[in-house]
Amino acid sequence: MKVFKFGGASVKDAAGVRNVAEVLKHFALDDLVIVVSAMGKTTNALEEIVWAFSDGRGVGEKVDALERSHAAILAEVAPGDEEATRALGAHFEALRAMLHQRTTHVDRDYDRIVSQGELWSTLIVSAHLHHAGIPNMWIDARTIVRTDASHRSARVDWTTSEKRASTLLSEVSGNPKRIVTQGFIGFSSEGETTTLGREGSDFSAAIFAYLLDAESVTIWKDVPGMFNADPNRFPDTRLLSHISYREAIELSYFGASVIHPRTLQPLQKKNIPLYVRSFAELNAPGSTIDARSENDSLIPSFIVKPKQLLISITPRDLGFIVEENLSGIFSLFALRNVRIDLMQNSAVAFSVAVDDTPCSRQLIEELGSEYEVRYNDGCELLTVRHYDEATLERLTKGKEILIEQRSRVTARFVLK
Repeated sequence: MKVFKFGGASVKDAAGVRNVAEVLKHFALDDLVIVVSAMGKTTNALEEIVWAFSDGRGVGEKVDALERSHAAILAEVAPGDEEATRALGAHFEALRAMLHQRTTHVDRDYDRIVSQGELWSTLIVSAHLHHAGIPNMWIDARTIVRTDASHRSARVDWTTSEKRASTLLSEVSGNPKRIVTQGFIGFSSEGETTTLGREGSDFSAAIFAYLLDAESVTIWKDVPGMFNADPNRFPDTRLLSHISYREAIELSYFGASVIHPRTLQPLQKKNIPLYVRSFAELNAPGSTIDARSENDSLIPSFIVKPKQLLISITPRDLGFIVEENLSGIFSLFALRNVRIDLMQNSAVAFSVAVDDTPCSRQLIEELGSEYEVRYNDGCELLTVRHYDEATLERLTKGKEILIEQRSRVTARFVLK
């Protein structure tokens, strides 16, 4: 059994859906779990519906537009499939029913509404695969992936999920077995739809691989693998053809966008390799992530996070920043869901770099009631793994270094 994951860019239109079938034809003998994200920018559109709904604004036109676009793609890739057409219409009617139920639980509404995108896309992909002569079974991921009730960032209940997955393959007919299911979504013990966090479809692929003891996971993307930097920003990037789980986890933690940060952990536990390959270049070698680490330090990797705030927090009486202060400060960050990307403290100051968001700006105001708070906006956070001095000099040239941190392996800079 192999797990394939196709992201939103790979199924953004009818041509993308058809290409999924073309990719699968190269694996005609393999049992596959095919995890699919919402199409294109559907998740963003559904988020707009959530915010409008929570503000009491009308959303009917937005829902109608999504239904028209999805119905058009379905009609193009699976013409005459009346069953799929009815099912897609039923999903949209269910969404409209949700939007007539006024609630005050925004995060729960978010999960119920935004999760619809994955249901629509997988229904369309499954229908097209049948049309293309690739038998498959559509599975609602919520029947397998059980979570707690932490809406928008649910934690997996691995024990219950394993029990529910134990008979899944035996229920799938055909040889080879083909399952089409959703990324990003789960189901709580309270009977509510949950989501695993933005970009959580990668994590879903790893969850299914773990539960089913898969041979491997392949993430099919519009890039030929993992690179040592963002190719859109740096012209001389190099492919990371083989790195370890640990290295990939470090890179994702520091902000590399190719792999979701939680994806590697379940794979590492069962030593399941992860491949990152291009759905447009099937002959390209891609990247391999597994337990082997001998290649980790061969190529410096650098990650740039723009739009950062550098916040400096000082007690008004110039007293020492001690554990008691830090405990309260960290609690505020956690309460406001503001992730600290870098931290540094001195005797009387605690400095952090965070994404410049409305929540971060609100947190600055709250901290100002107890501390003297200064901040720099318009900063960027540069992280370099396996650095050398020539690389650091090139990347920081012409910029003001506000904070610099180094370990034996990683150098980090807040730049202005």
